[in-house]
Amino acid sequence: MAPRHGVRRRSSHRRGRPRSRGRRYLVGALAVAALLGSAAFFLDDERSGTPSAAPHRRGTATATPTPPSTPTPTPKSTPTPTSTEIDVPLKGSGTFVTARSGGAKVGRGPRPLRYVVKVESGLDIPPARAADEIADILAAPRGWTENPAHSFQLVGAGEPHDLTVTIATPGTADALCWEGIQQDTQGVYNCEVPGGVVVNLKRWVSGSPTFDGPIHDYRALIINHEMGHFLGHTHRTCAGPGQLAPVMMQQIKGLHGCVANAWPYDKDGRLVTGPRVQ
Repeated sequence: MAPRHGVRRRSSHRRGRPRSRGRRYLVGALAVAALLGSAAFFLDDERSGTPSAAPHRRGTATATPTPPSTPTPTPKSTPTPTSTEIDVPLKGSGTFVTARSGGAKVGRGPRPLRYVVKVESGLDIPPARAADEIADILAAPRGWTENPAHSFQLVGAGEPHDLTVTIATPGTADALCWEGIQQDTQGVYNCEVPGGVVVNLKRWVSGSPTFDGPIHDYRALIINHEMGHFLGHTHRTCAGPGQLAPVMMQQIKGLHGCVANAWPYDKDGRLVTGPRVQ
């Protein structure tokens, strides 16, 4: 009995081990299959471009892409109109706005020549701006104040004054010049009238084809020429080829060999003059 019992025990032990090993093989095979299936799932996701849900199963946070910001366009500044952009109608309203600007006396003369500035209504020229520009011209070092006998003062609307500087459209300027001195200015020229100066808007804006220089310099020629008449100066002509044209010369009608010039005095303080026009 003992030998059989021992054989039986050995036989029973051998039969039990394969069963346990078979279970382990089966569990391992199932685990491998699961891993292969997961790998195939992720590979299919990458090929198709479909976002995988696996990171969410792992608890990994997914960042939400921030849409690119659209740059805010930089506002464009509106350019300040230049003199060539000012409209010059042939005929204006015939009414005027007087600048309210005032200023200190310029020059050493004991009694300043007081003036007001008027601009025809509806033009692209603010009266105050025109008045300030004229005041700067009359205060310039090469202007009439180089002579110690002369001085000027800009005064505002309603104040006592000696003369008026009027800027008007060509048609209105012609009417004022004809009324004042019976002169036909042909829609082109400025004029001196009793009690004032009439400036043709076309000249103020466009200058003259005979004057090679900035528009501000040509405006200086207009003001210095007309103010020269009030100071007692008469028309002059060119003193010789290559010399500065006198400010009292009607330069718009031709330079006659002279060089265009907007100022009564040269850089050395000498009066620029020439033969008197007969």
